[in-house]
Amino acid sequence: MTAQIPVRWTDPQQGELEERVEAAELAWLTMDVDVRTLRVEIDNFALIHHQLLGPLYARLDELDALLAEAVAARTGLPEDLRRAHEARQRVDDMPDLDALFDSVQAQEDAPPPPAPVRVRPGRDAQRIYRELVRRAHPDLSTDPAEQERRAAFLARVNEAYAYGDTGALEALSAEWSTAPEAAPAADSPDRLGWLRRRLEWLTGRIGELAAEQVRLERSAMGELLALAPQDPDGLLAELAEQLLARAAAQQAELEGLLGGRPVGDNDGADPEAQENQTMFAQIPTIDAAAVPADAALLDVREQDEWDAGHVAGALHIPIGEVVARLGELPDEKLYVLCRVGGRSAQVVQYLVQNGREAVNVDGGMYAWDGAGRPMVSSGGQDAFVL
Repeated sequence: MTAQIPVRWTDPQQGELEERVEAAELAWLTMDVDVRTLRVEIDNFALIHHQLLGPLYARLDELDALLAEAVAARTGLPEDLRRAHEARQRVDDMPDLDALFDSVQAQEDAPPPPAPVRVRPGRDAQRIYRELVRRAHPDLSTDPAEQERRAAFLARVNEAYAYGDTGALEALSAEWSTAPEAAPAADSPDRLGWLRRRLEWLTGRIGELAAEQVRLERSAMGELLALAPQDPDGLLAELAEQLLARAAAQQAELEGLLGGRPVGDNDGADPEAQENQTMFAQIPTIDAAAVPADAALLDVREQDEWDAGHVAGALHIPIGEVVARLGELPDEKLYVLCRVGGRSAQVVQYLVQNGREAVNVDGGMYAWDGAGRPMVSSGGQDAFVL
């Protein structure tokens, strides 16, 4: 009679936990690959979006500022002056109009730059990445030194995956040597406790990944990419057309406000003195060299511009504060300065319409400095026009 081999007893609770841990590991790895892939696609889409559309957004910001300044010059209303000031603040440095539109025209006439390379990890890359994470994740070990080694290795894996480099991932897979198993053996008395801890960790990681996926999908670039996930290049081309149409409409509106004169038509004048000069032809203006030595000067630039270089004895009130601080202005004739004459012209327009005697210093502080007239700085260093 053949002796029967006794059936090995297995704790039902442990068997259930084994299945739950296995399912959770599969869900974790799948979600990890999906989230990392989404992050790579959004990062690349954002890069291409910036490269292709960034100059158009900058052009629109400049046109917004010019339009607001043209309206403020016509109305002189405090609210319009405020809007013009805020629009100008959104633009770092206002370029010369000729240079602005010449550069835009040059970009439009130039051959298109090579399309940036889009990265989307393929199925093979995803498969290898998933397997490497399964084998090399730091949490599969309890030894600090081994965890550090695994973390360093996975950093290389993540970089290769970010570039969709299947060859590099295959090389990393061949390089990886099997580390001592962190999990207790199936028949170990410690196995049940390890399964519980492992399931708790996996559940937490799945929750974190789900939150990260929602955050990525709700980001500005994520929502934009979701409009055409299969054709992001076509979406960017459509957005570019919309921005160009908007810029053309704003340019036409600006030319209308300026009396039909093409934007940037400076008739050969010094570009540094062209900050909206055509908008303010009807207001009192004086050359910087002709300003009387004892004139009451009002400087409407921002604090950093004032600190870099200003006229000693001038009254400093930034353009956005002029309306609220009218009571600080002297009753005598005011000579108003800014950097190159645009903001000061707005203020002069407003003051004249409200019965005050004011004159715009043509060319602003650039012209003042060019005429060799004295300036000082707030910190005692050499003064200059910022």
